[in-house]
Amino acid sequence: MKFLIDNWMLISVALASGSMLVWPMISGSMNAGALTASGAVQLINREKAVVVDVCSAEEFAAGHVVGAKHIPLGELESRLPGVVKNKALPVILVCASGMRSGRAVAIAKKLGYEQAQSLSGGLKAWKDANLPVEKA
Repeated sequence: MKFLIDNWMLISVALASGSMLVWPMISGSMNAGALTASGAVQLINREKAVVVDVCSAEEFAAGHVVGAKHIPLGELESRLPGVVKNKALPVILVCASGMRSGRAVAIAKKLGYEQAQSLSGGLKAWKDANLPVEKA
C-alpha cells in the first residue's frame, strides 16, 4: 500500500497512457462499416464498388459522387436488390453528412450485402478531399 501512495503520480500516468492506447479500439468498433474518402476511391477502382446515395432527391440533384446510384433511405430496403444485384460487390453508402448512410449500412447488411460500408463524413468529406462531384 505504501508503494501506491508513494508512486500515485506514476500510476496515474500509466493508467492514462493505457486508456489512450485502448480508446481507438473501442471507438473504432462504434464506427464499424465507416470508410474514408480515399478508402472509398480505392474500393471503387480496385474492387468495382457500387456507390449508392441515400439522400433526398433534392440533395442528390444538388450534387453527388460521380456515378452514384440514387436510392432514398426510405426506399433502400425495397430498391437495393434491384439496383445492386451482386451481393458480393462492395457497396458504399453515401449521404450528406454520414448519419443516414450509417443507418443504411444496417439495412444493406440485413439484406445480405456483407461488404456494405458508409462513407465517413458523407458527401462533405468527399468534397473536402477534392474528389469529383456531379449534379443531376
